Amino acid sequence: MSTITDLQSAIAAVAERVGPAVVGFGRGWGRGSGVVYGPGRILTSAHNLRGDEVTVAFADGRRTPGRVAGLDPDLDLAVVAAETGDVEPVAWEPGQLAAVIGLPVVALADPGGRGLRATLGFVSAAGRSFRGPGGRRIADCIEHTAPLPRGSGGGPLVDLEGRLLGLNAVRLDGGLLLAVPAGNTFAERAGRLARGEPGGRPRLGVAVATPRVARRLRAAVGLPEREGVLVRSLQDGSPAARAGIERGDLIVRAGGTDVDSVDALYRALDAVAPPARLPLVLLRGADERTLDVEFDSHPEEVAS
Repeated sequence: MSTITDLQSAIAAVAERVGPAVVGFGRGWGRGSGVVYGPGRILTSAHNLRGDEVTVAFADGRRTPGRVAGLDPDLDLAVVAAETGDVEPVAWEPGQLAAVIGLPVVALADPGGRGLRATLGFVSAAGRSFRGPGGRRIADCIEHTAPLPRGSGGGPLVDLEGRLLGLNAVRLDGGLLLAVPAGNTFAERAGRLARGEPGGRPRLGVAVATPRVARRLRAAVGLPEREGVLVRSLQDGSPAARAGIERGDLIVRAGGTDVDSVDALYRALDAVAPPARLPLVLLRGADERTLDVEFDSHPEEVAS
């Protein structure tokens, strides 16, 4: 019984220490959770937010308006500015903690301001990934076994000392969850968002089909097979549209690298530091063409 009692005490201590910093958004179960990480600053998942304004619910029952200071769908991360009063921020040591298999963790949430939830689990895998709301894969995620109800996304995952490991983001089949790791990259991006700086990475401004779909569609109209991603539509005024890319073009190379998957195209885009150009090789029907795509200094202005 001593082990169970020790775990019970540990969870209660974490809930007491971190619980006041855990917040809910909106009302009801659907809007998600977040955590205070500094005076007037709250971390949450980008997919929780709709628009620039949100209602923040605190553990003491207080509800206050919040404003989205910055949003990065590529990392499924957002920073909300709100009056946090005397709430003690969550302990956060970017780059100092490692989420290894078997590590005990506590997941916390306040779904829609309905009250604190705290559950115990263990890290079941490290280095997982998922595709975020911006389309790019989010790497090095933490898979764990601490169950949480709907509306818990954006809430903190902490160790038994109450130190932030990540933000819970995705529920997997079988009840496992993935958390976006709160490491150095996460901290750097959060700092930029809090300052109102662009959070996203360069985008072409296109919707694409996977190579498998592209091969099938080209075969259907009698064109030879070729690895690449097919442009299904373009955003008006986007870098792709300005460069002359058209619906139906097959992108086969980007920045000198073959595009054999959507992720390969994202990797080429991630290597661009605006303002800059990215050379693309594409097939228009059976004709091969090369275009230079120019990117502005502000990635969020070209998001698709």
